[in-house]
Amino acid sequence: MTYPATSRRRTGPGRAVAVAVAGLTVTALAGCGMVGVGGAGDGGAAPAAGGGPGLAATPPPGGDPLPTATSQAPEEPPAAPPVDACDLVSKREAEKLAGTPLDDPVAIRETCTYTGPVTGPTAQVEVFVGDGAKKFLDIERELGHEFTPIAGAGDEAYAEDGTVFVNKGGVWVSIRLVRTDDPARYHKPLADLARTVAGRL
Repeated sequence: MTYPATSRRRTGPGRAVAVAVAGLTVTALAGCGMVGVGGAGDGGAAPAAGGGPGLAATPPPGGDPLPTATSQAPEEPPAAPPVDACDLVSKREAEKLAGTPLDDPVAIRETCTYTGPVTGPTAQVEVFVGDGAKKFLDIERELGHEFTPIAGAGDEAYAEDGTVFVNKGGVWVSIRLVRTDDPARYHKPLADLARTVAGRL
């Protein structure tokens, strides 16, 4: 006895319904992301690492990009001294104090120095501004040096042989004179210059 082919036995309304149900199932799974919709053979695999934006790369609600790990705050320039030491004591004033001609000033950070020429006589005027001037005063006090207050020079001012210290508005200035003769000769010129400098602070 001859039987009809299997393919022929599966034709008809029942097979059409089965195919339609299978198609709807695949479509539903693809919509849920359970079946890949890309090219053949992708198997629905998740994207490779780095293949799409992750949470770390998502900008905040404001729209500004997130800073990268290598970003750094810009460096601030070093603070400038409150006052230029060479502006406080001019070359002419330094020469008047020393009683002799001096070379042009040499400014280094918060200091200004006028030095006598190599032909002599020995003379030098040093001006310090800021923390260096205050430290100079503290060291002189630790060494036991005696100081005389200077009236009319800033908030406070003191003198010792060859040097004066002035404070105005929290800014300290010291003026030091180097000469080889009697220091008492320069007490008044130093005090007068201290008052002039205080007026410039």
